[in-house]
Amino acid sequence: PEVVEKVLESGDVDIVGMGRGLIAEPNWVSKVQNGEEEILRKCISCNVGCAGNRIGVNRPIRCTVNPAVPEGDIYKKLKVNKNCNVVVVGGGTAGLEAACTAAEVGCNVFLLEKSGKLGGLSTFISDLPSKNRMKDFPKYLEARAKRLKNLYVFLNCEATVDKIKQFKPDIIVNATGSVPVVPPIKGLKENIAAGHVDTIFEMIQKVKAGEYPDDFCKGKKVVVVGGGSVGLDVVEYFAPRGAECTIVDMLPQIGMLADPITKCSMRETHDKYGVKEYVNTALQEVKENAFTVKLPDGTIEDLNFDLGFNCLGMRANNPILVQLEEAFDNTDTFIYPIGDSVRARRIMEGTMEGRAILNVLEARGFLELAPLE
Repeated sequence: PEVVEKVLESGDVDIVGMGRGLIAEPNWVSKVQNGEEEILRKCISCNVGCAGNRIGVNRPIRCTVNPAVPEGDIYKKLKVNKNCNVVVVGGGTAGLEAACTAAEVGCNVFLLEKSGKLGGLSTFISDLPSKNRMKDFPKYLEARAKRLKNLYVFLNCEATVDKIKQFKPDIIVNATGSVPVVPPIKGLKENIAAGHVDTIFEMIQKVKAGEYPDDFCKGKKVVVVGGGSVGLDVVEYFAPRGAECTIVDMLPQIGMLADPITKCSMRETHDKYGVKEYVNTALQEVKENAFTVKLPDGTIEDLNFDLGFNCLGMRANNPILVQLEEAFDNTDTFIYPIGDSVRARRIMEGTMEGRAILNVLEARGFLELAPLE
């Protein structure tokens, strides 16, 4: 908003227009007018629901941070018709969206977050310089949550069955996220444990700790196994800092499932910095300083590295789901898994499933979702 005001005040322009910013936040102007800038739902430039849907797969426009495209936040006119206690396990973006939505229609919501801060993987990954704008989404959700007097957030609180039972839940939202996949490949688990190979988690922690300054990265041999979005993030950090980067994937194309904007950016980066790409190539073994891979022609080759990264995807993390299902079996309490706890996917799916708690409330008799005038 400050930038818009300065441009208008300069007299150089009469009108400022927005594109994706208004997909993310249709109420941008009214929120700025009303002094509600802390709850502006800012575009995070992910290109997933807009360019990715329209250009990439010819689907209707959706939005990672705004699950109310195209209908708008009409649900806020609704209220539950009887008391409803909702416990949300996990304070990532999916869990926060579910918690806020439920509280906004009148539920008593109790959010239990194991760590000392909210935002989950979105907050964590946004510590990478190229992902800094991702911080805006969890910041918005946290600001939105703080405004809701019937939403109680418990940080540094590991969920247990007994603790959840204290809240007498009608609905339990399981939003415990995902963790890196470590397949049973010879030497992989052992070399991760020994610190010779890192996942994206360790890499980001080292970036935050200042262990990868530019002068350290220059000339280092970096090999990344896994050509999805996580692997691309690693290359995107090291390649511009002078590292000799190599990326490996079993698929016939690096970044094959990425949106078209990301693919263009990736190609520009890889061409500019000479990133080596191995496709249709399978990891066979992990050594202390090398990944042994099988090339498309069947040749076995060692890819030596100074820094090796396992980016073979993420998997659902459900430390308490089975216990919850057993504890609340044959009761009226409904358990609703959402986001990466169901299957590791993008932020957008988790946000939409968080908002879809409205459907759960309707199905359980707490809410009427009749068409609104």
